Amino acid sequence: MDEKWSTANIPDQRGRVAVVTGANTGLGYETARALAGRGASVVLAVRDAGKGRQAAARMTGDVTVQELDLTSLDSVRTAAAALRSRLGRLDLLINNAGVMYTPKQSTRDGFEMQFGTNHLGHFALTGLLLDLMLPVPGSRVVTVSSTGHRIRAGIHFDDPQWERSYSRVGAYGQSKLANLMFTYELQRRLTPHGTTVAVAAHPGISSTELMRNTPAALRLPVTWLAPLITQTAAMGALPTLRAATDPAVLGGQYYGPGGRNQVKGHPRLVTSSPQSYDVAVQQRLWALSEDLTGVRFPLGAPLSTAPR
Repeated sequence: MDEKWSTANIPDQRGRVAVVTGANTGLGYETARALAGRGASVVLAVRDAGKGRQAAARMTGDVTVQELDLTSLDSVRTAAAALRSRLGRLDLLINNAGVMYTPKQSTRDGFEMQFGTNHLGHFALTGLLLDLMLPVPGSRVVTVSSTGHRIRAGIHFDDPQWERSYSRVGAYGQSKLANLMFTYELQRRLTPHGTTVAVAAHPGISSTELMRNTPAALRLPVTWLAPLITQTAAMGALPTLRAATDPAVLGGQYYGPGGRNQVKGHPRLVTSSPQSYDVAVQQRLWALSEDLTGVRFPLGAPLSTAPR
């Protein structure tokens, strides 16, 4: 089963409640569709509610929509409050939405767009929803990273918003590295509670709208090589689905395609870059994220601490 894990391996999800960000298209759509098809009650958390309703209409099962703009902390707080009022529990939070290689621009709160959307927005959303998950045994926070966390990546504590200079590739790498470091630090803090776990996944190279901002110098080679190095969004969603549903998954694990260089293929347990496991940097990033978002998680200190 490990080498050919597919949607057929998803256990019955009836009775489970899932929130999937960015679920009106691409990886998020395929993730939400598969969960709903196995019986989960799924909320599509999307920036454009109209597009979310159109996506929901194409799915089978209990699917609803919640407006959520991750580029605005006000929107994140409003969406979290709405979800808290309508959901009695939350089994799965899938932090899937993201932007990639955007030109230099800022979120409504003044954060660099990729760091603000991919990491800070999801950090805030998770913190605001976590108390719906902690009472639920087997609940999971799954955050989608990328192989881009290895490319020109680092957490730029001296200039996290890239105000002095800007690299769209470097900024994307920072945001995806942050997704992993957030997952690992969150798992450390969740462990004493024994109910909820944090897991990460990446889709390899999948054919989705996320690639629309690829730099011009890379666009033509990627187009030529696409049939060899990309996979469908449905295949790209499998690592996320496995991280969310496989009973054998453990907190702090990372899932990605099992093919060569983790580019494509059926999902398996993988490892991330050495720097992503740096506990001191993880905890420093956590503190920075709390300061920038103003969100404090309903958790104590992590099991082990490292100097910042």
